[in-house]
Amino acid sequence: MVWTDPVSQDIDALRGLSDFHEVPILAVHAPCLLITQRVWSSDPWTKLQRARAAAEKLGASTVVVHPPFRWQRQYARDFVSGIWRMAEETDVRFAVENMYPWRYRDREMLAYAPDWDVTKDDYRHFTVDLSHTATARTDTLAMVGRMGERLGHVHLADGRGSAKDEHLVPGRGDQPCAELLRGLRGSGFDGHVVVEVNTRRAMSAAEREADLAEALAFARHHLAQPGTVPAPAAAPGAREGDPAEAPARAGRVARVRRPGRGRGGRAGGAA
Repeated sequence: MVWTDPVSQDIDALRGLSDFHEVPILAVHAPCLLITQRVWSSDPWTKLQRARAAAEKLGASTVVVHPPFRWQRQYARDFVSGIWRMAEETDVRFAVENMYPWRYRDREMLAYAPDWDVTKDDYRHFTVDLSHTATARTDTLAMVGRMGERLGHVHLADGRGSAKDEHLVPGRGDQPCAELLRGLRGSGFDGHVVVEVNTRRAMSAAEREADLAEALAFARHHLAQPGTVPAPAAAPGAREGDPAEAPARAGRVARVRRPGRGRGGRAGGAA
């Protein structure tokens, strides 16, 4: 994930870390968060161009991107067609990630455009994040079914339907993490499964490492089990000829956020 840590923005430093730890970088998450609005430019298209260039230089197959914030009006208007245009210029996949409504008490704000539910629009590839499905209180397997064969990337985490995006260790919330992983195994899915859990509550480096190890073991165990995929369903507006069937090939990812700094945060792991 490219964010405020200078190392995450430095391609040469990332390549050096990848070589040193012998862990390939298989995906680049573009700087789409509120706190990264000025990372790699304030222009959102420039951010995506730099993310694609980083992926190409690092040998990553995927750029993960969030839908625009609603106040990014011009970017939001051009987003669907712009992502298609960029996807057609490279072999790197632009996998658009599902988000969620923002909630405060009994109020709900639709912060993303065209929509937080990315299956309502036509994209070549999707990322599904199971913490985000929990926060959105949506049917995860139904969403994966709508993504179909265009599911290109999985952020494995868990949640309990809180208004907060929790990113729990899989198995500690109410999301169908095991069912999804088992269904991916025989579906022909050729993307990556990435553990994306929040370790801020860990009281020590050892506890943080144990949480990550538990998440990784969960992913490996269930990816090895047989299962079935959700029934295929075409996304609204899908282009003619696009496949629509639910999808993991396990992959290893370099962890950019170093757990020894402070009390930690969200971290990636190898599946």
